[in-house]
Amino acid sequence: MKKTEEEELCRKIKTWIVIFIALLILSGVTAFPLEWELSLLVKSSIFSSNEILHEWIQKTYQAIKESNTLYPFLSYGTDWLAFAHIVIATVFIGPLKDPIRNIWVIQFGMIACFMLFPLAFICGPIRHIPFYWQLVDCSFGLFGLIPLYIAYRNTIKLKILTFKNK
Repeated sequence: MKKTEEEELCRKIKTWIVIFIALLILSGVTAFPLEWELSLLVKSSIFSSNEILHEWIQKTYQAIKESNTLYPFLSYGTDWLAFAHIVIATVFIGPLKDPIRNIWVIQFGMIACFMLFPLAFICGPIRHIPFYWQLVDCSFGLFGLIPLYIAYRNTIKLKILTFKNK
């Protein structure tokens, strides 16, 4: 019976880590086609009812389009951002294999999610990012924290259960 409980905890941990890896990679690869993505948002009517948000997206699209035309090398920075997401996601293979031994990776991810908040609120105003968009950026930290916290909590339970069974 105890083995079944351990297996169930392992399954839950792996599920939440896979979800986190998928979200991290997805959020990273969306940094590659920024101009195309923004052009779709500008052409769509999704944000047309919210004038402030619509203007921000149009302004951002225009800036990226002009930068890509005049200075295409600047987008190399967002290529590296996407690459970093993918590299960080690969670190989470460790907890997939052995969550107890690699709990530090889950803790690292949770700390990184928390660190997103001061980054957004300090650098956002310096870079003239509207407050509501800083909140959007913070949502990445919040949505990343949820699966990691669940995986962390279940890893602690697994560790306690494993220790009791020895």
